[in-house]
Amino acid sequence: MTALRIDGSGIARDLRARLAERATELANAGHRPGLAVILVGDDAASQIYVRNKIKACEETGIRSLLEKYEASFGEAELLARIAALNADTNVHGILVQMPLPKHIDPGRVIEAISVTKDVDGYSIESAGRLVTGLPGFKPCTPWGCMKLIESTGIDLRGKHAVVIGRSNTVGKPMALMLLQADATVTICHSRTPDLAGQTRDADVIVAAVGRRNTLTAAMVKPGAVVIDVGMNHIPEGEPRAGKLCGDVDFAGVCEVASAITPVPGGVGPMTIAMLLANTVESAQRYAQGAPRLV
Repeated sequence: MTALRIDGSGIARDLRARLAERATELANAGHRPGLAVILVGDDAASQIYVRNKIKACEETGIRSLLEKYEASFGEAELLARIAALNADTNVHGILVQMPLPKHIDPGRVIEAISVTKDVDGYSIESAGRLVTGLPGFKPCTPWGCMKLIESTGIDLRGKHAVVIGRSNTVGKPMALMLLQADATVTICHSRTPDLAGQTRDADVIVAAVGRRNTLTAAMVKPGAVVIDVGMNHIPEGEPRAGKLCGDVDFAGVCEVASAITPVPGGVGPMTIAMLLANTVESAQRYAQGAPRLV
């Protein structure tokens, strides 16, 4: 068996095309979607991520506002900028790129963003809405993973899904979304005593721990769907040193799974696409006179 390679780039491209149509309709009605992106400091990876998000906005017809500040920028100053963007009716989404410099509390920053503009879906209120099934912005990476799983045609009802990782940004919301799709969900983490015993019983596996080769072929049930959220670099001294890889032994698992996402070209493009989807949805709600998510 050779697994289907799930084309996250292609799926994201199709989604962005549909979002561009919605963005054009909103713009013609005087409500062009707008996303504000704040970057504090000079983290190299963050600069790449921000550049990709701004480019995607431009290609989709979303107005982007990029604010870049030195690493010495103060927390109070950042909170003041967020307050101003909260009040700006031309801005429908606010994204503060993580990580932030150590003197800034990321929790305070996230909670300062209006829930109506929390297009990352990171706030406590957004998380609560996800838990209780109320309308709200879904975290972009797990939502993108759900779209990739859906693209395989698998019916998640009653299936056993294993999520490796318990972060607030991916692992926990991923498990909740799978649960809402009627899957039976197991969350595994660094204290799970027999990870392979859990994953070998899974119909769907989502690996999101940030550690290379966490999931190998021997840990996967034949025919399972595997979603690789990891983003790692191959160490020096090995073939393809410095190149990106995920948490999954791609070559090995390809011979067992029915479908698998590559790294790069899998989850990453979908994360950005879902950010744009949340921004367009926010603009749509504002245009309809319903800025509050109630």
